[in-house]
Amino acid sequence: MRNYSFLLALFIGPLFYNCEIPGKEAPKRPNIIFIMSDDHAYQAISAYDTRLIKTPNIDRIAEMGMLFTNATVTNSICAPSRATILTGKHSHINGKIDNHFPFDTTNVTFPQLLQKSGYETAMFGKLHFGNNPKGFDQFKILPGQGAYYNPDFITKNEGNINVKGYVTDIITDMTLDWFEKERNPNKPFMLMYLHKAPHRSWVMAERHMAEYTQKTFPEPATLFDDYAGRPAAKAAEMSILRHMSWIADSKIFPEVMDEMELPPFGTDKMRNQFGAQNRMDSAQLSNFKNAYQNINERFKANYPTMTEEEKMKWRYQRYMQDYLGTIKAVDENVGRMLDYLETNDLLENTIIVYTSDQGFYLGEHGWFDKRFVYDESLKTPLLIAWPGQVEAGSKSNEMVQNLDFAQTFLDVAGIDQPDDMQGESLLPILTGRMDDWHREAVYYHYYEYPAEHMVNRHYAIITKEYKLIHYYFDLDYWELIDRKKDPKELHNVYNDPAYADIKEMLHRELKEIRRKYGDSNELSQQYLNTFLRDIEEKGIFGIPQEKLDEILDKNTKN
Repeated sequence: MRNYSFLLALFIGPLFYNCEIPGKEAPKRPNIIFIMSDDHAYQAISAYDTRLIKTPNIDRIAEMGMLFTNATVTNSICAPSRATILTGKHSHINGKIDNHFPFDTTNVTFPQLLQKSGYETAMFGKLHFGNNPKGFDQFKILPGQGAYYNPDFITKNEGNINVKGYVTDIITDMTLDWFEKERNPNKPFMLMYLHKAPHRSWVMAERHMAEYTQKTFPEPATLFDDYAGRPAAKAAEMSILRHMSWIADSKIFPEVMDEMELPPFGTDKMRNQFGAQNRMDSAQLSNFKNAYQNINERFKANYPTMTEEEKMKWRYQRYMQDYLGTIKAVDENVGRMLDYLETNDLLENTIIVYTSDQGFYLGEHGWFDKRFVYDESLKTPLLIAWPGQVEAGSKSNEMVQNLDFAQTFLDVAGIDQPDDMQGESLLPILTGRMDDWHREAVYYHYYEYPAEHMVNRHYAIITKEYKLIHYYFDLDYWELIDRKKDPKELHNVYNDPAYADIKEMLHRELKEIRRKYGDSNELSQQYLNTFLRDIEEKGIFGIPQEKLDEILDKNTKN
């Protein structure tokens, strides 16, 4: 465990939290606000990139504090990322390796430790797993993925409730209501303010539909990637053209689909659920229909004569309109939160974090979704403000991870970090003491295969310059990416003689970092065996039986 001498003066208060010192007032421990959206790509925050959308309110956090340009996740998929954030442990240690495996509730989480040490704790929004989060004095959370319109909530004190309206607004209403009516002003607080948006299938607020369905967005340079030299990328089922559903994703009306005899792209579930529209009341549904009527009419008239390239371009625009439209509401509501904090003098002693549970593909490589170790899903937005402690408008390109949040929050609160946590406190970076920051590489491991989107299992070591990736199980090969010379990650140079020394070095470092974090081929095989048993016995993820039999047969023979 690290001890930072510079924290002594700042955080001496917690050491004597219950002691009275005559004539002196102990410094107050900082409040903590953790804001997280679901699948929010860093490309869709204007503090990172202004080409797609302006997010002036989220940008305010960077203007008040620090913008991280190399923040990453340990496993780019929703529930495992959240488990890593709560526990400060890699997926193979906390046990939540994918969206199928349950979360082990014997894990100790940082909210439990903060609550035990005197923090008031609250959670509002999307947790994704479980219905009784430990360590919270108050919570109101969406069940599972939750709904965009008229959502249900699981609550600590009111049972299950239904709330009319748009989910992003509702989560903020609940949070601000807690500030006004429940928060104890005599205690430091830790708030988790967690948005569903912009998770698939991207249903925006009524007030944004007319504007965003008319917008046109620039295409990424790799929209038509051919995946040369990258078999795992070629095998993935994340194509905007081929794997998005028509109804839930592209908002084509069921009657138009039937009239045009379109194939049900995506899963049967996506074909039949009619997206979030099933939850809308008559007024909401009428507004939705009015906003998308022209899109459907133009689609019906033009689609039959479109080339494949034109279809891809059309579907990309439809995707961006809805995805970015949901982010518009997130930014507005982050603004509501920041305005409240400012008006009520809560900014000065509060650390504010904005992040996502992972990155997301916005057409890069022709994809939507996440899962791969390539940058758009590996890297996540991270903006941290702490007035008086973090330099306003500063930036960092250090290799940080969602693994680090638990230790950071415990550190700022002056709480001992459990020995089995695996991250590093970000305080040295935030406070400019870089002599105390030594990380050169991060570790990544993705497990959920065979499953939806069919991204093969892989693990990797990532530095500022390179990625060494091992795909295993259905595929078995290596990729080496030069992050500096090939920022779009189109070329696998693993077998290039010019990289022989670099490859050898990265193999050594990968072996060492796996040892450091307690991962191994044997542990991977244990998880794989359990996974294969479950899909044979229970049939999960809706994988076509023919495809599943092919994968199982191939790997049984191997």
